[in-house]
Amino acid sequence: MVNVTVVIPNYNGIAYLPDCLDALRRQRYSGFDTIVVDNGSTDGSQELLDKDYPEVKVIRLPKNQGFCGAVNVGIRACKTPFVILLNNDTEAAPGFVGGLLQAIQKDARRFSCSAKMVQFQDRERIDDAGNYYTALGWAYARGKGEPQRDYCRERKIFASCAGAAIYRRDILERLGCFDEAHFAYLEDVDVGYRARIQGYVNVFAPKAVVCHVGSATTGSRYNSFKVQYSARNNIYLIYKNMPFFQIVLNLPFLAVGFLIKFLFFVKKGLGREYISGLLQGVKICEKNKKVRFSAENLWNYCKIQWELWVNIFRTLTK
Repeated sequence: MVNVTVVIPNYNGIAYLPDCLDALRRQRYSGFDTIVVDNGSTDGSQELLDKDYPEVKVIRLPKNQGFCGAVNVGIRACKTPFVILLNNDTEAAPGFVGGLLQAIQKDARRFSCSAKMVQFQDRERIDDAGNYYTALGWAYARGKGEPQRDYCRERKIFASCAGAAIYRRDILERLGCFDEAHFAYLEDVDVGYRARIQGYVNVFAPKAVVCHVGSATTGSRYNSFKVQYSARNNIYLIYKNMPFFQIVLNLPFLAVGFLIKFLFFVKKGLGREYISGLLQGVKICEKNKKVRFSAENLWNYCKIQWELWVNIFRTLTK
């Protein structure tokens, strides 16, 4: 019985697709379908898929619609109750699909479960063990660069990294899926945040292991595109998910956080790009709606706020 679909967004990823798809062929759990949503690739990716991977359903988009646009198309094409999102620059261990499925089925309150992502070049080191978000306005990957042997227990996280995570499709659709205004970056924190407001939880699932190259599409950890879009989307993330009183409460922390980030990127030679991204973020806030505040979710907001403060300490001590 097929009860989960793996959705892989792809844009000119021919160098990575064979390793990614061959690893899925080696999964111990076989009850899943695979969809590749191609963002108008011109590198031969579509021809490779047609020739070598006939079991994969390919959805061809005429142009690059970004991560959010691509995965939303894939999610809406699914018929299964669960959907796994997987980056094309990954190599999943044989227990990956089954491990994620087992983790999310433990509790109906689980909206998503994030895999243990290890570095492709150094497989003893963590690349991402779930995402955290702080009152400084910083999102970061839990455990990055640390020994992967130290991350073997399930635990709640702020949000799952959508590069390798499973979601309940009905809740995703109820939330409106991924916000395409993001295009790319922080869209996974945003959807996890929205689920948290509704009382759902996100969990790190260490039995699902995947090796991740990282920055395969944009080319490097710090670049103009990534800095601008991350800054832009961070402004939008705050505006969208925090009610006015929560923004006011966090304003001193946010001001410090954005100043530190600005100085960091000035040192990297990307200060202008960071400021440009912040200004773009203000503009998209004017065009898009906030999550409507409901008193019914007040306790959830309180728990989130406490976590935003606690995560400052985690950030400074990690």
